[in-house]
Amino acid sequence: MTPGRIEAAFASSKWPVFIPYVTAGDPSADATLAICLALAEEGAGVIEIGVPFSDPLADGPVIQRACERALASGMTLSRALDLAMRVRAASRVALVLFSYVNPILRMGIELFALRAAASGIDGALVTDLPFEESGALRAALDGHDIRTITLLAPTSGAARISLLPQSAGGFIYYISRTGVTGEKAALPSGLADEVAALRKATSLPVAVGFGISTAEQYLRVGAIADGVVVGSAIVRAIEEGGGDPVGAARRAARRIVGEPGRAQG
Repeated sequence: MTPGRIEAAFASSKWPVFIPYVTAGDPSADATLAICLALAEEGAGVIEIGVPFSDPLADGPVIQRACERALASGMTLSRALDLAMRVRAASRVALVLFSYVNPILRMGIELFALRAAASGIDGALVTDLPFEESGALRAALDGHDIRTITLLAPTSGAARISLLPQSAGGFIYYISRTGVTGEKAALPSGLADEVAALRKATSLPVAVGFGISTAEQYLRVGAIADGVVVGSAIVRAIEEGGGDPVGAARRAARRIVGEPGRAQG
């Protein structure tokens, strides 16, 4: 594949790449657009745009509530792609669509890949699609130069990790712990060793997510990984931001990541 925006984000940053997650349509499509642009200004190298789903098995209560609000506002996969297109028109930040597989299957894999490409999506992360069943989607996305982001967790065995060279693209998303998304007071004790072992198995950047919500955690994870995913802490700020969800997301990013110059290197 031709190096694109995801590769450029990791190659150009002197600091671990800041990868915030937002739920499309929470609290509205216009607000999500403005939030994405604000997070890009705060140093995000890659933004994950979450497609709300009614049964988000990997997501904790904060993102579940965001999905409920987004679905109530009428957000769908199709509208999330339209939203991504609006973000792309205003920003060069790399975009990864974060979805469950059912909405993609309902749209149709080929149409999804076509529309994702037209929307300026750089990568797709499908949380509940097993690698062994992902061939058709990977082929369709490869055809449009869109990376299929691979999720790995502490429970991933050596056999699955050994498949990385021929399957992964963009970066590896390493789930810091088992369970669902959400803010945690402490990082797992074995995280540094797990990331170090993973980095020996792949030449792709490794980003770590799940449970990172403080500046101290961000710095500790950033010292061992190439990217840091921050989800629930930003989504919670949006939830509690009242009439200023954009400002709330910006303040959360600054609290966790620091000033834009530090994040961008």
